[in-house]
Amino acid sequence: MKSFKVIFLLMFAPLQFAAAEMIVPAPPVIKVSSYIVMDFNSGNILLEKNMEKKLPPASLTKIMTVYVVASELVNGKISLEDEVLVSEKAWRTVGSRMFVEVGKKIKLEELLHGVIIQSGNDASVALAEHVSGTEGVFADLMNKHADRIGMINSHFVNSTGLPNPENYTTSNDMAKLAQALIRDYPELYSLHKIKEYSFNGIKQNNRNILLWRDRSVDGIKTGHTKEAGYCLVASAVRDGMRLISVVMGADGKNARAKNSQAILNYGFRFFETHKLYSVGDLIATAKIWKAEIDTVNLSINKNLYITIPRGQYEKLEPIVEVEKLIMAPVSQGDQKGVLNIMLKDKNIKTVPLFALSSVAKGNVFDRLKDEVYLLFE
Repeated sequence: MKSFKVIFLLMFAPLQFAAAEMIVPAPPVIKVSSYIVMDFNSGNILLEKNMEKKLPPASLTKIMTVYVVASELVNGKISLEDEVLVSEKAWRTVGSRMFVEVGKKIKLEELLHGVIIQSGNDASVALAEHVSGTEGVFADLMNKHADRIGMINSHFVNSTGLPNPENYTTSNDMAKLAQALIRDYPELYSLHKIKEYSFNGIKQNNRNILLWRDRSVDGIKTGHTKEAGYCLVASAVRDGMRLISVVMGADGKNARAKNSQAILNYGFRFFETHKLYSVGDLIATAKIWKAEIDTVNLSINKNLYITIPRGQYEKLEPIVEVEKLIMAPVSQGDQKGVLNIMLKDKNIKTVPLFALSSVAKGNVFDRLKDEVYLLFE
């Protein structure tokens, strides 16, 4: 393990108005199997219940189906203009339907609308078969993406979420998936706010009734089976702050919406998110030995957001720790320290610090001089 020492106390720019400290009450009590509220930018979990409990995902599975299709679109393997042939298997798939017809060719873009807005199981299977040949191979793709995203407690065996003992997820994993979809494929995510869609002369409403109840909500997906109960992954943006909520195992359509609204309101009311640093910001300058120059500049490789209780921003203290002895050469991107974000003497976030540029070894004189100095040091 690398040895570090504290070298800097950094200061944030002061707020224009000092916010009074807010008392954060206990979260609302809701009757569900599992729930979570996550901040989209920071990834901080604001509240949760049984967030790692493995549960049937029902049609929340289709978020991953859409994610896989989006990945294939971006990689140029398929196109929105593709004509997708509807198989008998897709046509016969039970549950919620887009009402496709067997043997017909349907534009891929239409099928995406059918999955996202109408929650069509038939459309999901048709897309899966178009992407991978069979739904089973598509499920393997789903699991590979789940592993990459960090959904360590999820497994998919179909594209629809129809009941299967090997089809399971957690509210935490679903929040991670929603975060990835919004971040990686924002254009496709924007389809989730569409309230209705018509196909074959049949108009169906989006099952996410929060789209009608709350203007800040712009997605994302409902689910229901007897085994799973009523589920909803929702996302909303208020004053630039985006939250993601997941409710699993509610006892009705209205309950899943009401409970989701309650925990979203709680998150927005009692927490705030701040962007502390951007990629490339100079965060610290550290001494480097036996180099052609005396110092190396350090920064982060991801924008740093933090979510905290409202009124606590001025109490944040960023503390930098760097390696005790940094020796040349150093390559750009080498980790040479960490940044700790402290709140009331508690470390609430630690991120690595990397060299902003490469630093070469110094000449013979530079190296000898530092060698002598270090002997006495």
